[in-house]
Amino acid sequence: MLTHEQIMSALKHVQDPELHKSIVDLNMVRNIQIDGTHIQLEVILTIQGCPLKAKIQEDVEKSLRNIGASTVSLTFGSMTPEERAELTQMLKKSSTTKTGMPNMLRPDSGVKFITVTSGKGGVGKSTVTVNLAIALARMGKKVGILDADIYGFSIPAMMGVIQRPTMIDQTVIPVISHGVKIMSMGFFADNNNPVMWRGPMLNKWIQNFLANTLWGELDYLLLDLPPGTGDVAIDVAAMIPQAEEIIVTTPHNVASFVASRAGAMAKHTKHEIVGIVENMAFYEEQDGTKNYLFGKGGGDMLAEILQSEVIARIPFAKRDENKGLNVYDEDSLTGEMFTSLAEDLIHRKIVS
Repeated sequence: MLTHEQIMSALKHVQDPELHKSIVDLNMVRNIQIDGTHIQLEVILTIQGCPLKAKIQEDVEKSLRNIGASTVSLTFGSMTPEERAELTQMLKKSSTTKTGMPNMLRPDSGVKFITVTSGKGGVGKSTVTVNLAIALARMGKKVGILDADIYGFSIPAMMGVIQRPTMIDQTVIPVISHGVKIMSMGFFADNNNPVMWRGPMLNKWIQNFLANTLWGELDYLLLDLPPGTGDVAIDVAAMIPQAEEIIVTTPHNVASFVASRAGAMAKHTKHEIVGIVENMAFYEEQDGTKNYLFGKGGGDMLAEILQSEVIARIPFAKRDENKGLNVYDEDSLTGEMFTSLAEDLIHRKIVS
């Protein structure tokens, strides 16, 4: 006959798919009843209508059958407001210091922060952020993207995310797409409505994205900053002084000239400039020749101004190179260039 201890031991390996913690450790397993090899139990979910309930049920049934259960009767309940508040405090305690600062912002956290910025919009900054993050995730890294472009948020749409993140009281669980954790203002703006905020509100939301998001273990966090040198860029520089910066431009000399201001700001805030990514550098024709639609030399000019270097030249993608949206196939020319960029960053030990 199966015992209560055997059942709890088996279920300890079942994780809440959003919190990535054992359902036993989260006190979600209740009312176990054993009748020979028939097991009846209740799992208390963090919120009613948990979107991943079916995954929990599948994992519970599989774990119990592995220890000899012939049938499993599983019902679901939801935590009381008091239980959710207690869970929130436990989660925050594990992810913040005594002063409330997120653990990942500590200099010894092991998390690398890379801000991706540009001088102006339309140069593909968010495309670079998304594909660099996914390339690193494909290589086994634990990756997050903070879409800090409050007014021009685009990361969820670019990665094909339509669901909103789960919230437990005031704690947000980031959505995962292509192996990357994502947090964005786009999740909270209804019907693509514009965000009309000034400095103090922007600062508050960036802090909330960092402190009240359950990022879990990360090797690094990429921040997609708004173009230019406005409030968000200044606030991020103050909050994350250890961040390193990638500047995105096109080969056009005007785009690189404007981007030099973002680079100057990085130097002023003591952020290390990792390098320049020249996006839309060329279009490769079917015969292999390169067509430089935006001219040549912008990336090199920017690198010279900032005493940095061009670390990647990303071409215009062809129609068959992505799975839809803006995520490039791993084995496409553009996808391979992002893989090469990720490997280069690791080799430089910019990303640990």
